[in-house]
Amino acid sequence: MLTETTGAICLASIQRCQNSIWPNHKENPMKISARNVLQGVVKSVNHGAVNSEIVIELPGGVEIVSVITKSSAESLGLAAGKPAFAVVKASNVMIAVE
Repeated sequence: MLTETTGAICLASIQRCQNSIWPNHKENPMKISARNVLQGVVKSVNHGAVNSEIVIELPGGVEIVSVITKSSAESLGLAAGKPAFAVVKASNVMIAVE
């Protein structure tokens, strides 16, 4: 659940990452069209036969979960404790209530 505090932390993470989102490439930083880039640390990687579920923990404890192909997770070297970015590019955000 996002609260006002965790929302502010997420916004701060986005603002820090927007201009130079790949800190290891300062000479020629990669640019990307997605505006929502969240820096965090991989909390867990659960590999399936084809896909892998990746949980990235953001500052403040907010978690982002993504499902990517197993081969992509392996080629990125994703493992618990490794710094990573969650890049969100979406044309729609759906809201649901019960």
